[in-house]
Amino acid sequence: MADIIIEYLSSIPMIVIAGVCLIINFFVPSSNNWPLNPVSITIFICGLPILYEALEKIIHKHGLEKISSSLLVSIAMIASIIIGDMFAAGEVAFIMALGEILEDLTVERAKKGIKNLMALAPTQARKIIGGDIKIVDASEIKLNDVLRVLPGEKIPADGIIINGHTSINQAIVTGESLPVDKNVNDNVFCGTLNFSGAIEIKVTGAGDDSSLQKMIKMVEDAGSKQAKIQLVADKWASILVPAALLIAVAGYFATGNNIIRAVTVLVVFCPCALVLATPTAIIAAIGQASKKGVIIKSGEALENMNDVTVAAFDKTGTISSGKLQVSDIFTTDIYNEEELIKIAASIENYSEHPLAKAVVEFAKDKNITHVSVNNFVMEAGQGVSAIVYGEKFYCGNDSFMASKNIKLSDDVNNALKKLRSQGKASIIISNSNECAGIIALSDVIRPGVKDCMNKLSNMGLKTVLISGDNVETAKYFADMAGIDFVEAGLLPEGKVKAIQEFQMDGEKVFMTGDGVNDAPVLKMADLGIAMGGAGSDITADAADIVLMNDDVSKIPYLKKLVAIILSLQGLLNPTTGALVHNAGSFIVIFIAAMLYDKKIDA
Repeated sequence: MADIIIEYLSSIPMIVIAGVCLIINFFVPSSNNWPLNPVSITIFICGLPILYEALEKIIHKHGLEKISSSLLVSIAMIASIIIGDMFAAGEVAFIMALGEILEDLTVERAKKGIKNLMALAPTQARKIIGGDIKIVDASEIKLNDVLRVLPGEKIPADGIIINGHTSINQAIVTGESLPVDKNVNDNVFCGTLNFSGAIEIKVTGAGDDSSLQKMIKMVEDAGSKQAKIQLVADKWASILVPAALLIAVAGYFATGNNIIRAVTVLVVFCPCALVLATPTAIIAAIGQASKKGVIIKSGEALENMNDVTVAAFDKTGTISSGKLQVSDIFTTDIYNEEELIKIAASIENYSEHPLAKAVVEFAKDKNITHVSVNNFVMEAGQGVSAIVYGEKFYCGNDSFMASKNIKLSDDVNNALKKLRSQGKASIIISNSNECAGIIALSDVIRPGVKDCMNKLSNMGLKTVLISGDNVETAKYFADMAGIDFVEAGLLPEGKVKAIQEFQMDGEKVFMTGDGVNDAPVLKMADLGIAMGGAGSDITADAADIVLMNDDVSKIPYLKKLVAIILSLQGLLNPTTGALVHNAGSFIVIFIAAMLYDKKIDA
């Protein structure tokens, strides 16, 4: 029953009522003479939960853990009431209650992110039973079931392809920017999107054993391991409480048993400046950062940013834009570049594949018009063909060319090898007899990334690329970005393990990512930073800091901001809070206000 009452008093509507009552008491001094003083309502709503928490810790905790900031505030609150300073009691109680509400909202945000992640899982599947197709709930899928997945549908379980071929967007799991061609005996993952061909899969992981459910579990587990922010008052409570009581008792006897003097000592020790120091500095920092397009969710994020020694980054959508662009055009002696693009774009205009769309977009940007196309045929996971200029043309990968008995020259094979080493996707264009050329597509590095990495290195941080892409692609982008180390080819579980290995070596790691697959590793890292513009809501919910403009160059700026915050907190020590009392509160607010408008260059 007591827990229910405390939970009700700690709710947002009740805290709002308490705040209104506190404001009324401040602006209407005559309210002190009302039959029911408004500030007494504030003290009841906000003070009772604090007192309850203090008593709970005294009863259930051991040693110095019994002495907490809630005990310190309770003593100050009671002392204020005894000498008639009701507003001081209400003020401290309200500030503490407001801090608890902000913490609860953060927890709720994390729960929402997990719910969104769960919503990505398909709810139904096409199960093959005795040659017939039956629509079943995803919860009914069992190991070794055979499922059919049509183009445009999500894969309902982890499995291995036993019939058909296709292209799959598995960015949700691996973060890869390019769709992946899949054939018989290739693995597929729950929640990924089947682009082109109908396939049949044999289930290797369903329900809690699927890759998507494991990712959800990792987010939950990592979230539960994150410690709550510890208030400055908590750190010093074990010193201030005994000191306050000792001085109050000494003052009582030294002044001839003057109880008023003794209680006044306790009021002076009321940690108004101390309690205000952290939240006010945080508010100022949040205001300063928001002007730069950076959302900081908690004071703990600022504290952890100061301690990090390793700066880890996802590739696609984080250091790269995540948007495919034509990067290279290789031609043989048959056609020039414009003619090659015209043929390829005319054919690919009939395809829904992301690579095809990028080629069509490139032709549009170059004002290259399409020509008439007939007999378009798509072979899922391989390529497409059509009649152009009365001649059969093929666009696809090297295995597609081999299936059409088109031999690639040494020059073409060498060009393909070089492009693959750079992590680029290639579309080979050929007529019925020989290769006409190659169009390569690639993701591109975001502006300012290399400068960001240089600044972080100069600050003494190790830079690491942690990616689901293949090793060659990851190394190519790491070299362009100026990143020191590479961990590639990782599923979400592998990314989490990579972070844990750094942590086991005593490193403090921040991780920056944008995709759904990055949510677990953002939670596991000591500090998670999400790309808020291009990133998913799930990733933003899992992170401690969000870059709304997707500008990683703001990360060095955050390090400088933290240094200023720590300097500010160094000025706000327990002695200042104890001796200056309310004057200290105004000093805290004044210093923090100056921080809000301070110019901080990255």
